[in-house]
Amino acid sequence: MGRVIRGQRKGAGSVFKSHCHHRKGPAQLRVLDYSERHGYIKGIVKDIIHDPGRGAPLARIVFRDPLRYKKRTELMVAAEGMYTGQFIYCGKKATLNIGNVLPVGTMPEGTIICGLEEKTGDRGRLARASGNYATVIAHNLETKKTRVKLPSGAKKVIPSTNRAMVGIVAGGGRIDKPMLKAGRAYHKYKVKRNCWPRVRGVAMNPVDHPHGGGNHQHIGKPSTVRRDRSAGRKVGLIAARRTGLLRGTKKVKDTE
Repeated sequence: MGRVIRGQRKGAGSVFKSHCHHRKGPAQLRVLDYSERHGYIKGIVKDIIHDPGRGAPLARIVFRDPLRYKKRTELMVAAEGMYTGQFIYCGKKATLNIGNVLPVGTMPEGTIICGLEEKTGDRGRLARASGNYATVIAHNLETKKTRVKLPSGAKKVIPSTNRAMVGIVAGGGRIDKPMLKAGRAYHKYKVKRNCWPRVRGVAMNPVDHPHGGGNHQHIGKPSTVRRDRSAGRKVGLIAARRTGLLRGTKKVKDTE
């Protein structure tokens, strides 16, 4: 019986919990209310801030409460081109401008969007990383569904009432710049979670990892492993449909 391997220890939490103490809060769209379902509501961008552990900047947007005499501050992922003092319009009747939030069913085909809802009213789940965007492909008026192309290239059919922000997420091109030194990677992952540096399995001893040991660093068995292997053996290419280099042009998954 070998040691409990790293992949098993990660499930328990402990030192592998996410580092969220300095984070600014959950970045979400407004709660779906009457004014968004039937008209629109105006907000103003008060501030664009950095969120530790996130590549994209966040926007602090202040809305008037439609029911009480008070103001509501929302934290949203900023779209590229947003600026402080900008008016943001959210709702079905909002215009198609960068930063505005409206249902995908009211957008023309080919619109570039971000912060897209997966289920109606979930306040934005898809295309939220810096520089990412989804594209509206087609509308089906009978079923009230819309097809969108996600950043992965997969196509997804979602309800037309799902909201999204117009534009692409700010902070794009982040991965074009190389890290260059270990200190940059250290600080990057320090504010995310304990996942760096990562020791390779073949560099370990047999007690620590199924790939460990041997007189040369080699795996010594197929790196593919079945889905229902025990937790301590489940390393490598888990339930791989295919292995090897991706050759030729990228095939887009087209799931109805």
